[in-house]
Amino acid sequence: MAYDLTKLSKPDGNRPVICTIFGEAGMGKTTLAAMFPKPVFIRTEDGTQSLVGNDNVALFPVARSSDEVLDQIESLATEEHDFQTLVIDSITQLATLIEGEIVDADPKAKSINQAGGGYGAGYNAAADKHRTVRDWAGALAYDRGMNVVFIGHADTETLDLPDADPYARYTVRMHKKSLPNYTDNVDLVGFIRLETFMRGGDDSKKRAISTGKREIICFPQAANVSKNRFNITEPLPFSFEAGFPFAEFVAEKENAQ
Repeated sequence: MAYDLTKLSKPDGNRPVICTIFGEAGMGKTTLAAMFPKPVFIRTEDGTQSLVGNDNVALFPVARSSDEVLDQIESLATEEHDFQTLVIDSITQLATLIEGEIVDADPKAKSINQAGGGYGAGYNAAADKHRTVRDWAGALAYDRGMNVVFIGHADTETLDLPDADPYARYTVRMHKKSLPNYTDNVDLVGFIRLETFMRGGDDSKKRAISTGKREIICFPQAANVSKNRFNITEPLPFSFEAGFPFAEFVAEKENAQ
């Protein structure tokens, strides 16, 4: 198939955003996702108590299986609506559902490590299911013009790299084979954390002190998984009162259908 090279497009940034937001409990992940334009939540856990009274938010029933998650995505793809953002809350609990389904489908398996005959087969099957969820959600961005927000819980991992001493970093609580579906082909990975300072001298035990202020790290650094395609190079302040921290990068559409 030949292409007309005179009709190639230029990058204009005028498209929906696909992102992953993660952090420890109580950091405001769900509240942040609710600040996106006209959000609808697909829930694998019931963590939306903080949204009570927010009339801008719509909630699907809590999904009890990965197939229910896909059915809810399909509803957004095929039915008329004016939602502008899909939020999946959370991909961490979705991973738990998927792994449980894989184990239940294998009568010989007592854990995900044994599923499919072992040797990583269970985790490969889980990664394939996550890829389907990511692809279906991504289709809403491309075909329906919806932003997509994946919410994850934080965990730590130790990296043992050939050119550095081992060190720990924050990541999304999910098996490493499934995680790239939510970190590689996305516009932003943001880690919500408290501003933290260390107190104590060389001769005393150091303590971590926080001001209580939150910030979002969405540029590459060694301490956590994070990235963006918007040239953000500094932490973004985040508070419930200050408004939507990504307003500059996520536009609300008028008369969306």
